[in-house]
Parts: sequence; C-alpha cells; structure tokens
Amino acid sequence: MGQTGTSVRRNRTLWRLGYSARLLKTNNFRTAAANTSFPAVWTLLARYSGIIPGLFVVVRKNRFFTMPDTVEDKADLRLYSPHPGVRGMTQLNREAFKRTVVVPVLKVKTEIVNTLLKSLKHVVLQRPGLKRVIEDPEDENSRFLILDPHKIPEFSLGESEQEVLNQLNVHPEVCKHNLELTYENFKSEEILRAVLPEGQEVTSGFSRVGHIAHLNLRDHQLPYRHLIGQVIIDKNPGITCVVNKTNIIDSTYRNFQMEVLAGESNLVTKVKENNIAYELDFSKVYWNPRLSTEHSRIVELLKPGDVLFDVFAGIGPFAIPAAKKKCHVFANDLNPESYNWLLHNCKLNKVDGKIKAFNMDGRDFLLGPVREELSKKLPLQKQEQKNSFHIVMNLPALAIEFLDAFRHLLVREPCGTAGLPTVHCYGFSKHENPAKDIQERAEASLGTSLDGRCSTYLVRNVAPNKEMLCISFQIPVDVLYKRPCPDEAKQASKRLCTSNEFSEEKFLS
Repeated sequence: MGQTGTSVRRNRTLWRLGYSARLLKTNNFRTAAANTSFPAVWTLLARYSGIIPGLFVVVRKNRFFTMPDTVEDKADLRLYSPHPGVRGMTQLNREAFKRTVVVPVLKVKTEIVNTLLKSLKHVVLQRPGLKRVIEDPEDENSRFLILDPHKIPEFSLGESEQEVLNQLNVHPEVCKHNLELTYENFKSEEILRAVLPEGQEVTSGFSRVGHIAHLNLRDHQLPYRHLIGQVIIDKNPGITCVVNKTNIIDSTYRNFQMEVLAGESNLVTKVKENNIAYELDFSKVYWNPRLSTEHSRIVELLKPGDVLFDVFAGIGPFAIPAAKKKCHVFANDLNPESYNWLLHNCKLNKVDGKIKAFNMDGRDFLLGPVREELSKKLPLQKQEQKNSFHIVMNLPALAIEFLDAFRHLLVREPCGTAGLPTVHCYGFSKHENPAKDIQERAEASLGTSLDGRCSTYLVRNVAPNKEMLCISFQIPVDVLYKRPCPDEAKQASKRLCTSNEFSEEKFLS
C-alpha cells in the first residue's frame, strides 16, 4: 500500500512538471499572460529534485535552488535567534526578546565609511532596524563597521577583504563588540520559530487583501494565534488587521467565517489588481489575490465588442476589466453582498453603463439572461463576424455541475459554427492526472466528448495534491442546439424576424 501511494504521488508530481512545461508551448486559449507560470515550473522542479530519481535542478536568479551546504548553513545561528526564554509565549512581550551577542567590528575613519560599506557589503551585518555603522566612544573621527559573524569565521578576515582594506589603508584588525539585539532586529519567522514549540511548523506567510493579512493557521498554532497576528502587524507596514479562517469556504456564497487575531476589526478594504481598484467587505464576499494572473489571462482573450457572461462574478474581477476593454458584459452572483459590491465597483470604475448585473442562481442566469441574449444575437452572426461570446464560470467547487445547462439551451436550427460561445470553466481536482479528470467530468456534464476541442490550464496548486484548473472549449453545436419540430420552427422564424427589428437596440446597464 505504501509503495502504491509513493508511486501515485510520483506520477502526480511528474504530471505537474510535464503539464506545467507544456503550458509554455500551448497556443490554444493562451496569451502572453500565461508566461507568468514559467517560474512555477522551475519551482516545482526544484521542490521535487530530491524525490524524483535522476532529477537535479539548479535554478538561478532568486529562484529555488539545490546547492551544497554553505558556511552560513552550518554556522551558529544563535545570532538570528531571540532570547530562548520566549519559548511558549502566547502574549507578546517585546522586551523579552532582548539579547546581547558578540559580533566582529572593524574600526575605520569616518571619511571612508561609505566607500568601505560598498566594498565589503557581502560581509557587513544585515539585520532589520540595525545600524551597520556605530560610533566609536573613544574616537569621534572613527566609526565601527559591524560585520556578520557568519561571514567572518573566528573573527578573521579573508584574503579578498584584507586586500580591500590594504588599498584603503585600513588596519585589518577585527575587534569584538557586544551588540544588543531587540525585538525590532528579528524577522517575523525568527520570532515565531523561537516562540512556537521546537520542531513545529512556523507560519509567517499570508494573503494580503488591502490592509488585511489573511492566515490559515494549523491546529498546533492556534494557542499562539494572537501573538502571531501581532507579529505580522509589527513586521509588515500597511497591515493593520490580521484574520484567521475558522472554517472551509462555503460553496453557496464563497465566503468563510474568520476571527480577527490582532489590530482593528475593520474588514472593509480596498485592493488594486491589474491597475483596477476594487472595494469589498472581506468578511462577506470572496476575494483571492492569488488569482490576479488568471483574471488577466482571460481578459486578454477578449476583444472590444465581445460579449462576456460571468456566471459567478463575485465583485467583478473578470467583468470590470472586460467592460473597460469595451466588451458587453452580463455579470451575475447569487450572494447579495457580492452583487451589491459588484454594483459599487462598477460605479467606482465608471463602467456601470457597460455591465448588466444580476443577483440570481447561476443555473437560472444561464437558462434566463444568457439563453435570451444568445437566442437574439447568434442568428445575426456571420461567418466572418469578428466578435465572440465568452462564458466564465469561476466557482471551482461546483461549476462543472452547471455545464449540463448548455444541453439544448437553444431551440432552433443551428446557425453554423460562427460565434459559438467559448466556455471557461474552473474546477478543483485531486486526481493523479487533473487535466484528464477535469475533461472527463466536463464531458459527463455536457453529454459529449471534448477530445480535440478543449484545452486545460493549470491555474494554481491550492493544497497538497489539490489543483485548480480551467477548461476552455466552444460549446459543440449538437450540445447547444435542439432542432425544433416543424411548428416550433415556424414560431421561431417569426420570433427571429421580430428580434431583428430591434437588433440595434441600445445596450442597457
């Protein structure tokens, strides 16, 4: 059983590596924005280089890498650790983090301090809020340059450093100095590592939504949650509120219960994504800053004059950029709070005249406004028509279950393949081959095969062994249309003539 589990995990990992790499070459439903997934490929390669036989990767330029242990890795890291007495602290006491350490210093003349800082920047001590140069109490014309003890082993300079000092006529003697470190000089992860029980996972990462930091704490971290919240506020300028998710996302309204851990309780915030401002109440609507690239990718597919139906629109991260691009937009969300913030953000961005908003169940939206608009506009499409119809369904937990609403959505003779709507449907998968899983589930809901007429895009890794994907396809003619009986065909023809008379009707908000 254990061997089988290992094999499945390895196959899944290889799928993610190979699939992510293929995204760089795929053209169907791809744009330049898709290139942002390139670093993710190398991140995955680096992460799994130790567990996949024969795979070894070195990634340069601020990416993950695998290298032999460095001197710093093996050095005494007590310099970067607060006072050991803070272990187990649950109420933040900043004074308790003080400690005195012995560091190497170099005595230099005041006039050459800046030159020496540049020449020796690789061995100068770098700590938050810490001065690298301090006064010499015995000589007002000199200063002490604080060096990093990890880079100056045994308080002895290397040959390259000594050569620099010789060129500047600086005596190469390294002195010892008692340096007091305080709470302000430690990084957040160093503080939390010192506080939490030894050996337990430390969380210092979070999602930022305006002035709010959003955490997903593990059970073992909960006793320290208020301290963790305060540390994040202290160490991240602009963060004034820290919240922790206390339950899973509700599939109906896509929001979740949360607890304010530290700071103010104001959860109404303002964010900026792809140069567009949004305002929202984070406690009542769904917003995920990790989807910024995906929002941009879809909007890049649209052209001025295209029609976008956003079935689960939220506060408008697809709808508003599309409207700014001069698309005709129909945006819907079941959550009344999301609907109200959508209207608010439309006005905020001055596109309220270009978006028609609805507060309906997604299926009712498809069977109502979407069907009505497609029935009116598709018969007018010509083969050379440049405008397209796009339907975005971003509700990953449930969206695929709504695809059956497209079955025989339109009752009339098919108008050919011109203008067939393109669907962008999102879903989660824990399958060994997520792309295959998403396609098979979509096919089951549509009642037809999508082989050769769909593309899948890996949006992000949500959790261990859980991916978020987008499957894009044009709705097949045999799915979208139901051929009417002769009597129905005559009635449909009359309705078409009537609708043509009003085809130039002004687009209303």
